[in-house]
Amino acid sequence: MDLGINGRKGIVCAASRGLGRGCAEALAVAGVDLVICARGREALEATAADLRAAGVAVTAVAADITTEAGRAAVLAAAGPQVDILVTNAGGPPPGLWSDWDREDFIKALDANMLTPIALIQAVLPGMMARGWGRVVNITSVSVKAPVGVLGLSNSARAGLTGFVAGTARQVAGKGVTINNLLPGIHATDRAVALDQGVVKAKGISYEAAQAERMATIPAGRYGTPEEFGAACAFLCSQHAGFIVGQNILLDGGATNLSM
Repeated sequence: MDLGINGRKGIVCAASRGLGRGCAEALAVAGVDLVICARGREALEATAADLRAAGVAVTAVAADITTEAGRAAVLAAAGPQVDILVTNAGGPPPGLWSDWDREDFIKALDANMLTPIALIQAVLPGMMARGWGRVVNITSVSVKAPVGVLGLSNSARAGLTGFVAGTARQVAGKGVTINNLLPGIHATDRAVALDQGVVKAKGISYEAAQAERMATIPAGRYGTPEEFGAACAFLCSQHAGFIVGQNILLDGGATNLSM
């Protein structure tokens, strides 16, 4: 399918690996020129080189997107015209309610709520003025089904979801859509970290921990960054203009909801 976004310009955050890279790859194949960012320069530059093989322009900015300076560097590299924004940042660490203090929550809010909001606020005026724009936030399945050990993530991502719910409906009439993609367990570094958490908590092998978590997924496996990226690219396409303010699960059926 021709996504109709060849020649558009996009920003993809935390794009050197995992779900962010999956999104960047799918957008590059669709012909989108990209600004990508991540904190690790070496992995980021390697990703940029791979993406350029699709024939698109790619600018790599080594920066921490959760900081004001990092956001400024990425936005400056992108310039005044940003047609597509994919926000993404690593989730806060798992734990119990008794483990966290105020500073832990502030860090989670900065990374997973306030950072995407700041980026959205930066690009929306230009998108609205041009009459076209796509924003996709990579959030979490915990928005619909909170995960007990991910209280920091549950809190921050729920806040972003509330912001998007109102804002998306205010800008849709200008040709701009904002939606959230909610990943379940995908084969990424985050999954490895959580699997290792199960190993530590239960005293079982890594293979047993992974099998235990896979058993909770009706699809019987972890998702892949490639299929996640394809879903993201569709939401960024010309065909998705009537999808507004939605929270779309990509979890292999693991979340048992009727709506």
